[in-house]
Amino acid sequence: MKRVLSMILLLPLAACHSLRPTAVAPAPAAAGVPDGLYDNHEQVWRAAGDAAALAPPRLRLQVRSYKGGWQTWRIEPEGGAPATWLMQVAATADGGQQMTPYRARVAAPKLDPAPDPNEWTALDACRLSPERPSQSGARLAADAAACATIAPGIGAAIAFLPIAVTRADEGIQLRVYADQARGPDAQAQVRRVHWYGGWAAVNGAGPQASADNRDWHMNRQLRLGNEGGRSALNWRDGTPSGWSLGLERLTFREGGTPVLKLSIIDDADGRVLAYAWADPRAERIGINLGWIQVGLERETKETSR
Repeated sequence: MKRVLSMILLLPLAACHSLRPTAVAPAPAAAGVPDGLYDNHEQVWRAAGDAAALAPPRLRLQVRSYKGGWQTWRIEPEGGAPATWLMQVAATADGGQQMTPYRARVAAPKLDPAPDPNEWTALDACRLSPERPSQSGARLAADAAACATIAPGIGAAIAFLPIAVTRADEGIQLRVYADQARGPDAQAQVRRVHWYGGWAAVNGAGPQASADNRDWHMNRQLRLGNEGGRSALNWRDGTPSGWSLGLERLTFREGGTPVLKLSIIDDADGRVLAYAWADPRAERIGINLGWIQVGLERETKETSR
């Protein structure tokens, strides 16, 4: 009985060591994940067409880097509250990388011009380390059992705490704490979002517009992400026209070829009225139906905002 009591008393002590308010920063390494917005739109779309597949949640990951090996990871589930983590990327002894997540100690931690580590608590028990230490760049994962010991003290945000990360060609494979309930292989395949900007012109007569009708309503400065981006089109007075643009990268089962798809969507019922395809790396994509015209161009580092 004394032994059992001793073990119970030791558990909170172990958790305290895993939830330290500040830390001595190890040698910083290059950022583990490139800055930008990531989205698993295609993974969710693909699962919706497979009755046997367990539909993954739609997630968006926003990564921002700071000096000293720090990053903020903002994970936002569709329709849910976002969770923001401060991640410290550091070199391991064999030249690999490890990532230590921190949770905020204050309601609104400062992020500009840089986060203050004193406003965050390190979650050492959930540190992501190389599963194969000899291989730099291998999958980083937390010890699930160790991480579970501090989970109750983190609150609802624990559901979206990263516990495994694998760099992929165009994004990352991200496993969050809640994925454990969906199975041992459950993870979000989030891909880097590329932005397209441009314009659309909608004729006031809609699809029934005659060729000589010049009542064009311009939508300028449009901006859509290629991973399920959507933008409503308005009349010149700012009221909704009833149509939207959709932009998404998809891979159809029939041909297995990835495409960039630009769609005209009826807002009333979500029907796709027309679409155009282009190569996923296309610099430009557009469509002309007579009554509606669209032109989009891929943003570069110089033009991105």
